[in-house]
Amino acid sequence: MASSSMTSCNSGSSWTAKQNKAFEIALALYDKDTADRWYNVARAVGNKTPEEVKRHYDLLVEDVKLIESGQIPFPDYMTCGGNGSGNIGHDEEKRMRNLKLH
Repeated sequence: MASSSMTSCNSGSSWTAKQNKAFEIALALYDKDTADRWYNVARAVGNKTPEEVKRHYDLLVEDVKLIESGQIPFPDYMTCGGNGSGNIGHDEEKRMRNLKLH
């Protein structure tokens, strides 16, 4: 079963697209060796506690593991309120499949 972050568009999640983007950027800035990583990520995201951003990260890692293991299909991100046709390009899908979080 997929975690709640996979279905955030339909689950009533309190994470906005803007917060998710800030979360992604903050993860790139504050790696696993950064002191007070989750505090810094929460501050960058805004309106989230360090515990909330850590849980969001844990769910993301869980989702990636499930996708990489083939237990759930690769998600169609564009159908979740996006402006696209509902399908990401083949090259982009290949890049996303090869993305490693750690």
